[in-house]
Order: sequence, then C-alpha cells, then structure tokens
Amino acid sequence: MTISTRGADKAPAVLVLEDGRSFRGRAYGAVGETFGEAVFSTGMTGYQETLTDPSYHRQVVVMTAPHIGNTGVNDDDAESKQIWVAGYVVRDPARKPSNWRSRRSLDEELVSQGIVGISGIDTRALTRHLRERGAMRVGIFSGNAIADEGILLAKVRQAPEMSGADLAAEVATKETYVVPAIGTKKFTVAAIDLGIKGMTPHRMAERGIEVHVLPATATLDEVYAVKPDGVFFSNGPGDPSTADHPVSVMQGVLERKTPLFGICFGNQILGRALGFGTYKLKYGHRGINQPVQDRTTGKVEVTAHNHGFAVDAPLDKVSDTEFGRAEVSHVCLNDQVVEGLQLLDRPAFSVQYHPEAAAGPHDAAYLFDRFVTLMEGQRA
Repeated sequence: MTISTRGADKAPAVLVLEDGRSFRGRAYGAVGETFGEAVFSTGMTGYQETLTDPSYHRQVVVMTAPHIGNTGVNDDDAESKQIWVAGYVVRDPARKPSNWRSRRSLDEELVSQGIVGISGIDTRALTRHLRERGAMRVGIFSGNAIADEGILLAKVRQAPEMSGADLAAEVATKETYVVPAIGTKKFTVAAIDLGIKGMTPHRMAERGIEVHVLPATATLDEVYAVKPDGVFFSNGPGDPSTADHPVSVMQGVLERKTPLFGICFGNQILGRALGFGTYKLKYGHRGINQPVQDRTTGKVEVTAHNHGFAVDAPLDKVSDTEFGRAEVSHVCLNDQVVEGLQLLDRPAFSVQYHPEAAAGPHDAAYLFDRFVTLMEGQRA
C-alpha cells in the first residue's frame, strides 16, 4: 500500500476488480493505492466497529447501504487499536458528522490511519456484481496512483488471494493481557486471540469472568498456566486450513475436557479439530442482519457475521469424532451454511457468527451464558 494524506477531497479514484470490471469515483480517506479481497457488508450502522474488526484484515469492504459516516467517529466504539480493513468503498459519505459522541469525521479517521478508499460509486451495483461473481481481489487507486487500467488490472491480479492466507498472528496480541471480571470474579477463562474484538472479553467480564487474552501462538502449557475454568477461541481473519497450531491447541483442550467456546474463526478451528473440512464461500456472510436458527431451541436469531470460509459438516446426522459425538447446532437460513457446532459428550460448542456484536443485534448474547453454564457444570 502506498498513500498520501493530502488532497483526498479532490482526487479522482478508480476501483478495479480482478475480473476486469472497474468503477470510477472520488478518493475517500487517504490517497494512493491499496489491494485486498473485495467483500460487501449489508449493515446500515456500526461502520466504526466494522473498520476496527481484525477479521477484516486484508479485505476491501464495500458498504451496500448508500449513506455512511453521518455519526462520525468517537473514542469509545473501536473494537481494536486500529482500522484493519485494507480499503473502504462508500457511495455517499456524510458531508458533516452529527452525533454528540463524535470527535472527528470518518474521512479524517481514514486519512489519519492511511486507509485508501473511494466514494461516489454505485455500491449496490458493485454488491450485485460480487454476489453474482463471488468475492475477488480488488485494487483502489487515486491521485498519482491512477494509470492505464490494463496496468492497474495487472497489479490487482498480482495481489495475494485470501485462500491459503495465514493471517491470525498478524492481528493478534503479542503479549498476554488480562481483562478483569466486573463485580465478583466467578471464573477464569483463557482466550486465544486469533483477531479478538474488544467487546468479546467485555461480554465475559460482565458475567464475572476474568479473561486472560493470549497470543495466537500460545502453547497448550501457556493456556493451562492461567488455570482456566474455560478456554475461548476468538474470531479472526484468513483461511482456517492454515491454522494448524490453533487446531492442535484446541485438540489438547478437548482431550482435557475443559469447557470450550469458539466464535467465527474459532468455529472453523473446532470443525477442523473434530476432523471436518473447511471451504471458501462464494461471497461469504457479512453485515448485521443474517438469520440463523439455533437448532437446539428452534429459535431464529438476527446475527452479525464476517466470514468467507465455512465448516463442511453434515446437517442431517450426528457425527462420530475422536472426541465423541458432534452435531451442527446452528444453521444459516439463507443458504444452509453451518453456523455452529456442539459436542454431545464433552463441554464444547462454537458458532460461526459474532454474539458479542457491539453495534447489534444482541439476539445471540445468551451464548455467553451458555458458556458460563458449561463452566458451572464442570465445577459442580
């Protein structure tokens, strides 16, 4: 990525997809060039949480909703210490933010963090294109980075693909840190950071859990050094087929029968640990309005997603695994993609979506209570 932070309000910009389609608009955020996987998000709010979600590392996010940025950026809602998206695409950016919590405009934040974006293009047409053709590599070029489109297309096609990408360690913490329990401490949880969002340990802390957040490279001995009542595997970016180390650690946790909860990337890790395969979705699930059914209760939840890979597990039967019987506990009602797994003979479960969703919806917050129930049962 090469960037300049000057003249973004005047610079022309072009977005080039790897299949050759292009869109022309104006620079939004920093001026320069950037590359990533083009994905679309259907959320109408929560853009600050999306931008700072480590799961979006090396992705160029297209906002399908046309008007973005009218609440500006505040100092409270970020899910991590920086913006992780590789680029940002909006149709109609707010001219001026209007919210009592706002401290600066979204454009100013993108400029300050060097995030190259584009505005003024038909993001719904781009979304339809991605929905028909699938997620693909993309480049955004503005200012002096603009050249003949043949040259730009060649650059896009030279960029790395998401399949085979091992990214968790790039976004995870390098040092262990502790999020204390709110109120009386009831449990200790070791959380493996594969790209964890700030709201996740907070949701556990609200339930009296002291959370020790460990690097993605943590060993099984380091996990058990904190004497955990439960182990958590977080969301994160990249291809789960590359995550051999987290899979090995999770298998060690399952062998010890410690209560285990995984979300998003953690769901894919559990799938692999149980012997299931994973595969890349055509365009993935993203945004904050995905319908999922909890098959254990029949309840349908509106949920927040960001995943381009899924677990390949049978929906119609209980599977025998090295760690006992396992079944699909949650399924997406749009396309029948596996959205959750649970073991029937050990205290372990996972979901593919984000139950901590800070911008909402909060339909799935009960899953943290389910994790607490597992730890209570193990202690009893």
